[in-house]
Amino acid sequence: MRKHIVTGIALALLASSGGAAAAVSGAEAQKLGNELTPVGAEKAANASGSIPEWTGGLVTPPVDWRRGEVETNPFPDDKPLFVINASNLDLYRDKLTDGHIAMVEQYGPDFFMPVYQTRRTAAYPEHVYGKFRENAVSAELLDNGNGVRNTIMTSPFPIPKNGLEVIWNHILRYRGEEIAFRSASATPQVNGSFNQVVNDYDYFIAYSRRGADLADIDNKIFYLKTDTIAPSNLAGTITLVHETLDQIRSPRLAWRYDSGSRRLRRSPNLAYETDLPNSSSLRSVDQKDMYNGAPNQYDWELKGKREVFLPYNAYKLHDADVKPEDVIRPGHINQELARYELHRAWVIEATLRTGISHIYSRRVFYVDEDSWQILASEEYDAEGNLWRVSEAHNISFYSEPVFWTTMEMTYDLKSERYYIDGLDDGFAAYDFAPGFRGNQFSASAARRAARR
Repeated sequence: MRKHIVTGIALALLASSGGAAAAVSGAEAQKLGNELTPVGAEKAANASGSIPEWTGGLVTPPVDWRRGEVETNPFPDDKPLFVINASNLDLYRDKLTDGHIAMVEQYGPDFFMPVYQTRRTAAYPEHVYGKFRENAVSAELLDNGNGVRNTIMTSPFPIPKNGLEVIWNHILRYRGEEIAFRSASATPQVNGSFNQVVNDYDYFIAYSRRGADLADIDNKIFYLKTDTIAPSNLAGTITLVHETLDQIRSPRLAWRYDSGSRRLRRSPNLAYETDLPNSSSLRSVDQKDMYNGAPNQYDWELKGKREVFLPYNAYKLHDADVKPEDVIRPGHINQELARYELHRAWVIEATLRTGISHIYSRRVFYVDEDSWQILASEEYDAEGNLWRVSEAHNISFYSEPVFWTTMEMTYDLKSERYYIDGLDDGFAAYDFAPGFRGNQFSASAARRAARR
């Protein structure tokens, strides 16, 4: 792997992902909100000024946006500073992920990366910032690293010391307390033709609810129910997930209702390397949300922090007028709609443990310092060859200050096909206050909903 560029702060924190890790000292936590942002990012600009100082993120919506509407672009006049393509790739290699280099090299002039002014828009509610400070001095990894303790609401380790802490920061990052939205996915053929699968998503995030503590949530991070709307042969399929915090002590609970059999069945294998449903075997279950589930199959190494061109502020892709056919192209998405910016990212490398079976022998993740969201990743096959490249295109939502994915894709370099999720076909805006109750996410409630 190419040598990483490591910042001064990150260099002092490098460590492997060994056993249990203690919380940081009160003095160290005082950096949060001072030289570090409340979430643990470097507040200052970089030496060249190409990454600006963080000044609070995007907290005021554009004047043309109204609550209940899909987010509009807060930077409509921004133009690309430059475009990275096959002709100038060597000029930017030191600021690119290995996955993006491979995409440019494989697809030639068809795959390019428009690079825009860096805007550090990630922001969260004030009460969440307070929990970052509390978590910093109290949170600990369990001895096996497969869970955490003394933490709640958001990322446990704003000043991370190893790779496991960084991946837990992503898994437990704040995404609101409950969310409802409709989204479509597709697996385009090599020629770009596609059929979309439309799902309704309902999240009840127990871990992030105000006033909750670990004793209250019964080892649950969130409850998720998906209801398939289209195509007609899949309509009525329901998936219910109870995502657990320590998945070794209490594995993820999952059920699936098939409208054909009219039965709700347990899905014990909905984890790890199992094919993600409706992904044409182009993505594993643990790639949903870029990475999810127990981290016990890999050794996690913190490589440091790099300045990298990454997908960011994807308001063009999120635009209410952009249809699936505007996005999908043969081999990859319409790069005219993509936006890349220079950001600092934590780099963690996951290496498959001896004796463990998984389709990916090694994975590299690029985690945004301002949000703890994985923005890009690389997946390697059993022979150690780069196989797949994944991206998360994110925005800052307005009705709830949350920086979260609006579209994800995994590119398969061998088949030259890809899986994409987050397509919008005239759907309503995300609802961050649908008024759910926890008992709506029980197996019996799902069974009743399916039979209606």
